[in-house]
Amino acid sequence: MRVLLATWGSRGDVEPLVGLAVALRGLGAEAVVCAPPDEEFAVLLDRAGVPLVPVGPTVRSVTAGAKPPTAADAVKLASDLVAEGFGTLAAAAEGCDVVLANGMMAAAGARGAADRWGIPYVYACYHVRGLPPRKIAPEAGGEPAQDAADKAHWEQGRRAIAMFEEALGSHRAGAGLPPVEDFLDYVYTDRPWLAADAVLCPAPPERTDIDVLQTGAWVLPDHRPLPDGLEVFLDAGTPPVYVGFGSMATASPGDTAKVAIEACRALGRRVVLARGWAGLAPIDDTDDCFVVGDVNQQALFPRVAAIVHHGGAGTTTTAARSGTPQVVVPQIGDQPAWAAGVAELGIGVAHQGPTATTDSLTSALTAALDPRTRTRAGSVADAMRTDGAAVAAQLLLDAATTHRPPTSV
Repeated sequence: MRVLLATWGSRGDVEPLVGLAVALRGLGAEAVVCAPPDEEFAVLLDRAGVPLVPVGPTVRSVTAGAKPPTAADAVKLASDLVAEGFGTLAAAAEGCDVVLANGMMAAAGARGAADRWGIPYVYACYHVRGLPPRKIAPEAGGEPAQDAADKAHWEQGRRAIAMFEEALGSHRAGAGLPPVEDFLDYVYTDRPWLAADAVLCPAPPERTDIDVLQTGAWVLPDHRPLPDGLEVFLDAGTPPVYVGFGSMATASPGDTAKVAIEACRALGRRVVLARGWAGLAPIDDTDDCFVVGDVNQQALFPRVAAIVHHGGAGTTTTAARSGTPQVVVPQIGDQPAWAAGVAELGIGVAHQGPTATTDSLTSALTAALDPRTRTRAGSVADAMRTDGAAVAAQLLLDAATTHRPPTSV
């Protein structure tokens, strides 16, 4: 049995697919991951022993350049990624029994690759904001904040659809294929998968227009030891605060590090500072700050007092599973929604806006470090399921066997 898994996005998009690939291997299936050619993704897949087929440009070249991408850049990227479906993805899908795509950036091309060989196709996302927008604009009538979020999701989704729909139509016409009648049904299907924990990110019950299949989060087990220097640092005092923004290229890395370190010092806490794509660095030579690169978060997070991060799906899930309180400073995309979920569950604090000040972060950390927050975080961690990747792997093999996507867990 051979499975093709496709995505285009940051590490938070790639790593869950690697976790799913490892779970598939445990069931005797071969999985191939199509993902961006960023070096850290290649290292990640190599460490897991999963084959990588590079797709599209590196994510860093698009998101972490000197200037933010323009609307014209986005249109070109959409066209290029759809073209990959007729080239790289189609070639990689030959001999496969099922194709799964994560997110819009890979889905249109991946669906075309599945159609090329007549094999089942599954669309998956890591948050409810990745589910297909409604075909009709949502009506107001609930909480104002939720109404505004639903409207923004619908508007963003429609803009993305228009961009990819045009690219797909152009490439299909060039290949002599008929146009797609309904882009939403074609790319998202009427049974999208939600690869997120039901406690942390439940499927929306009001979405009666689609049959959401929630598998649980796909977590890649990490068995790497922590660096010796970090072990010494952790053992040398009270638990520090972890600060990291992953693949987010913050506007002013120096200011971000300064605010974070000063806020932790204001509360008498040491800091584990993750460089990330922003290149965060210490602000002085004081020994209360330890800098890490790529580190085993699964091993580190249970040993810190609080976790300050950007609210990516993977980091939020790992933090929640650790039982450690969080402060989410959301930057883009679905991150504000993850922040809101963390706050609603009482396992941490949602920072208001993407730019923290020393005062605002100190205040947020004070609330997160309250013993009641840690108690609640531990209770939620105990309630989260740990078999999401295994569940999804079995469902994919069932889909390959029956030649149709499954409808329930």
